[in-house]
Amino acid sequence: MIALGLDTSNYTTSAALYDSDTGVLVQKKQLLPVKEGELGLRQSDAVFHHTRQLPDIVEALFAEVNEQGLPAAFSAVGASTRPCETEGSYMPCFLVGNGLARNLAAANGLPRFEFSHQQGHVAAAAFGAGRLDLLDKPFLAFHVSGGTTEVLKVEPGTDGLPHCQKIGGSLDLKAGQLIDRVGGMLGLPFPAGPALERLALSAPELKKAERPHVKAEADGCHLSGIENQCKKLLADGKEPAFVARYCLCAVYLAVKGLTEAALQQTGDLPVVYAGGVMSNSILKEKLQSEFGGIFAPPEYSSDNACGVAVLTARAARNL
Repeated sequence: MIALGLDTSNYTTSAALYDSDTGVLVQKKQLLPVKEGELGLRQSDAVFHHTRQLPDIVEALFAEVNEQGLPAAFSAVGASTRPCETEGSYMPCFLVGNGLARNLAAANGLPRFEFSHQQGHVAAAAFGAGRLDLLDKPFLAFHVSGGTTEVLKVEPGTDGLPHCQKIGGSLDLKAGQLIDRVGGMLGLPFPAGPALERLALSAPELKKAERPHVKAEADGCHLSGIENQCKKLLADGKEPAFVARYCLCAVYLAVKGLTEAALQQTGDLPVVYAGGVMSNSILKEKLQSEFGGIFAPPEYSSDNACGVAVLTARAARNL
């Protein structure tokens, strides 16, 4: 089964081809352009940029597949159509990828499948970690990005696909938003995650007395106060590297507290950490050590179409 997956999220255009018989996956993706000094895009601009970028991404994908001598005749196509599975979940940017999926399926008489962006993240993380077996049993997953900081209980449905139920998360600012806003304070490019991580790694680990106070319980956590604390630290003359480390320490403490609360609620389940923020090496090292957390390489943790391609193959197999 060879499946084509498309994902047009808020900041990345991506396409992937997955051969479920061999496990080979090829992907291409490109960030949406954000003007210097800005911290995001309007949805209308995101739709415009996806419309421009998606044809190039798909052409580049099949060019690489052909160069590698891999089979390119896909027999199913899938796309992310909404941020998550909750009723009313909607973002216009997903219309671009889903529109192309509809056209390809209709023109070639192929089955077409729709997934949430969140389902794609979870599946991509499982694939990247070499743990596709998780999709057949219950587990916990964190989806931590610029638009989402959620704890999910993931269970296989009768359709053989992973279905995500939110059981916790941030009650205000999302972890990726915090990182981008602090990065903006420090003059870092958007999205700020990679640059903030490099800056933080140049500072020593915070002493206990220097660490932020973050309260995370079963009903969620709050991160908005950390932004104000970072502003104050910078105004008080703290080095940018210290502020970067402080910000990431706060994210770590929030995710740690949410993990502890979720495991207390659900019992001992495997924990998968997905989303762009979870590609951070500082967070990965700590959460792997403390919880045996399952992480994917960065290319499968940040926005991508890989999970959508994997789920498309699974859905087509179950027809």
